[in-house]
Parts: sequence; structure tokens; C-alpha cells
Amino acid sequence: MRKVDDQSTPGRVIVEDERTIRRATTAATLGNIAEWYDFGIYSYLAAVALNHVFFPDAGDWSSVFTLGTFAAAFLARPFGGVILGPLGDRIGRTKVLSATVLLMAIATLTLGLIPGYGTIGIAAPLIVLFIRMLQGFSAGGEYTGALTLVAEYAPDRRRGFFGSWLEFGTLVGYTLGAGICATLITALSKEDLLSWGWRIPFMLALPIGIVGIYLRIRLEETPAFRQLMERSPAMATMSLRGVFRILVTRYRSAALIAGGLVVAWNVTNYVLTNYIPTYLTGTLPDHGHSGVSEAMSTTLQVAVMVAMLCVVVFLGRLSDRIGRKPILATGSLSLILLGLPSTWLLQKGFTGQIAGLAIMGFTLVCFASVTPSTLPALFPAFIRYGSLAIIFNLFVSAFAGTAPTVIGVAVTTTGNLDWPGYYLIGAGVIGIISTFFLKEPAGAPMTGDAPLASSADLPSPRLSGSGVPLENPPSPRHSP
Repeated sequence: MRKVDDQSTPGRVIVEDERTIRRATTAATLGNIAEWYDFGIYSYLAAVALNHVFFPDAGDWSSVFTLGTFAAAFLARPFGGVILGPLGDRIGRTKVLSATVLLMAIATLTLGLIPGYGTIGIAAPLIVLFIRMLQGFSAGGEYTGALTLVAEYAPDRRRGFFGSWLEFGTLVGYTLGAGICATLITALSKEDLLSWGWRIPFMLALPIGIVGIYLRIRLEETPAFRQLMERSPAMATMSLRGVFRILVTRYRSAALIAGGLVVAWNVTNYVLTNYIPTYLTGTLPDHGHSGVSEAMSTTLQVAVMVAMLCVVVFLGRLSDRIGRKPILATGSLSLILLGLPSTWLLQKGFTGQIAGLAIMGFTLVCFASVTPSTLPALFPAFIRYGSLAIIFNLFVSAFAGTAPTVIGVAVTTTGNLDWPGYYLIGAGVIGIISTFFLKEPAGAPMTGDAPLASSADLPSPRLSGSGVPLENPPSPRHSP
């Protein structure tokens, strides 16, 4: 049973059933797997098949155009955040999150059905561009909604642990997509891959999406949202302008801190997962360095993400003990000190490429393990989903999602292969400044929320002589 005390009463605690917390975390995680499988497979096929299918006449610029189409999704993400985030603060987290998974699954399935450039000409890449923007719109409301959902269910003492499972789901989604792509690249001839094989990962989006939708629609709203609606039902009618006004006037510092952490985290993410495959398979060989095959590049990506999967939850749990800031500072300093060395290692043959990817993966997991529990704690429940959606997607779209394209253009035009390292150093500087101004959120209630605990945190009930729990046990002096 769930015990809900009046959140407005100082010192009172909301106690949520442990099984409900775990079910909510599972639903958010599995939905996240579906969402980011759909979003990620485009990047794994970009330099292997999609550039040939949709940009066959672009020559050396085909990979840049393909990455540009990938980046187009980030133009739509702020619009998705602005619309879907505040909507989640009005009608609830679970309804919006069910819609985002459905939209992403349909868009991804459609992407796998588009005829190539050789069949319908310029219409093919234009349709891809439109669908990628639909995916971006969906992603604009997905991740921050999942952050909000898990954070509002997680007890204060274990928010880092439960939040890290969300990124575990993201990594599984990316790994699943990369694994399927790697299998197809290895098993099929180049001709079969370009004619029909590349479509298979996109077609699999539908059954994966159905699982995510089913799990999410069965969830009830979070304790914080229920309390908000009970205390202030008028919050459901707050305008978008009202959200912006409160965010700018009362939570400006929190917004800047959140934006800085988002930049550091996601620049690292998109450089590693979206640019480095093209860097290893195309850019390095084009500049006289030793690269790897498409299959090996994808295999290395899978290996890095599997390694991250092994430690992300451990680091999330560790942050509940030592705090979020030490782990965020470690990731930021690693970017500053190791951004260029990791890029140089990628240019030094296969062994160096393994070492460079391992460094980037370690740096990324420092952010991925604790940022999901850090960001929601910066804002109150009545603007939490909307604020996170606006800030997250604005900063991702402006600085992180465009990183693969900007780096690709810079390398192509200047011939300097160190641009990935420069980008990582810049992200690290932003990350360390944001971490410095962050107030440690570990173990404390989120901004404006009542303390939240789990039923598992309560002392065990006293038992009768026959082993039955006593609802109202007798006082010790009357015990037999």
C-alpha cells in the first residue's frame, strides 16, 4: 500500500511502495530502450548504407550530408520539448511518454519503407529529412519525461541508483541497434545490404515500440504529480508563457547549470556514438591513416557500450553515497585532460583505437550514470517536465546534436583530424564550470517536493507469535 502524507506539511514524508517504484523504473527503462534503438540505428548505418542509398552522387560529401540529415532531427527536438514538456506538466507524465514511444516507432518504421534515391530521386532524401524531424520531435519529449518519471518515483536516498537504470536502457537501445546492424553488415553482401538489408533494423521498431507503449500506459502518475494536482489543480492550466516566465525569473541559475551539464554529457555522447564510426571507417583512411571496416567499427562501438552497461548502475549507486558532484567532476576533467589524447590514439592503428574508445566511454559513463538523477532535482514539480524538456533539447540541439556535422565539415575543409578532441575539451570546460556551481542534490528531496521514501526503507513490522505482521502491535510493556 502507498502512504501519502500531506506534502505541504513540513517534515512529513511520502512513502511509495517498493514494487511500484521498481515497476515504474522498469517501464521507463524499457520504453527508453525502444525509443533510443529507433533513434540510434540511423547513425550506425549512416556511413555504411544510408549515404549510398540516399546520397549516391555526393562523392566525398555523402557522409557529411547523411550526418546532416541526422542533425536535422535536433532542429525539431526543441519544438518537441516546448510542446510535449509543458503538456506533461498539465496532463501527466505517463500519457505523454506513451505518445512519444508510439510516434517514434511509427516514424522509424516509415523510414525503413522509403524508396532510395535511384527510385524516386531527390524526393528520397527529402522524405528522410522529414521523418528524421518527426523522430526529433518525439525525442524532444521522451528522455526528459523519462527522467522526470523515474526521479519522481525514486526515494531520495536511492535516486542515483534508480536514475542510472534509465541510462542503462538508453545504452541497451543503442547496443541493440548497433548489434543488429553489425550482424547484418557481417552476414550480408554489400549489394544485399544496400538493396534491402538496411531496412530490417527500421522494420523491427514496431514490435519493440509496442512493448514500450504497453508498459507505460499501465503506469499511474508519479507521487509528486499526484500531490501537485491535489494541492493545486489550477497548475494543469498553466500557459507555456507562464512556464518560461517562472523559469527565467526564478530558476535562471538552475537552467544554466542544467544546460551546461547537458552540453558536456551530450557532446561526449554524440561524438562517440555518431561521429566516431564515420571517423574510423571513412575519415581516417581518406587522410592516409589506418581505419577499420564498417563491421569492426560497429563491433567496437558495441564493446564500449557493453562495458558502460557493466558500470553505469554501480556508479549511480555510488553517487548516492559520495554525491553526484565528484563523479561529474571526474568526467569533466577527463574530457579536458584526455580529449585530445583519446583522439590521437584513434589515429594510431587498431590498438590505439581500442584505447581511445575506452577513454571516451569511461568519460561518457561518468555523466550518464548521475545526470539523470541530477537534472530533475533542479526544478519544482509544476514546471519540472517542461523546464527539462526546453533546456535539454535547446542545448542538445544547439551544441551537441550538431557536433558530428560540425566536426565532419571542419575536418573535411581543414584536413585537421584533431577536431573531435577540441570539441571534447570544450565540453569538459563547460562541464566543470557547471559542476562547480551545482548544489549537491544527493540524498535530499527534489526542489519543492516533500521527502520521498520507499516502503523498503521502513523498519520491518513486528510479528505475532504465529509470524503474522501486526498492523497495530501492542506496546512492549503489554507484550506477552
